[in-house]
Amino acid sequence: MRSRFAAIVVLAAAVALGTSGCGLLASQATTIRYDASDGVSGSVGDVDVRNALIIAGEDGAVGHLVVTLINNGTSSHSVTVEFADGTSTDVMIEADEVFTFSADAERDDEYENIVIDPLTVQVGSTTEVFFQYGTETGVTLDVPVYTGELEEYSTLVPTPEAQ
Repeated sequence: MRSRFAAIVVLAAAVALGTSGCGLLASQATTIRYDASDGVSGSVGDVDVRNALIIAGEDGAVGHLVVTLINNGTSSHSVTVEFADGTSTDVMIEADEVFTFSADAERDDEYENIVIDPLTVQVGSTTEVFFQYGTETGVTLDVPVYTGELEEYSTLVPTPEAQ
């Protein structure tokens, strides 16, 4: 009788461990970092680059870099954004600032849009964009190129007035 009871307890323990053991060994999905949108992300020192993507104009010759830059530091940084064709632009991000560069941004200075003219890559592909400031090691991101065909991107398409 005791051996039968012991066998039942061992079997129950084996079933319980077997059915819950995979959760013990597998990583939690909530700890895996990923880009939740269409863009790509990276970090350079105190500056986080989030959801970078390019929206091409109707003819595909001009594009806007849409990107959020987050300065987690205590001082401002002049971030250089360099494109695959060698052209670059510098943007100033103040300390503890979060700013999204896009075609419909409501910023009143020259950094309202980051225009890529000419856009030398095809829509649907990716292009390398390099982000760097000061002496920090920069990050190169493979940024996807989209059009304004999707409703959420329709206001971000370059127009002749915005160029």
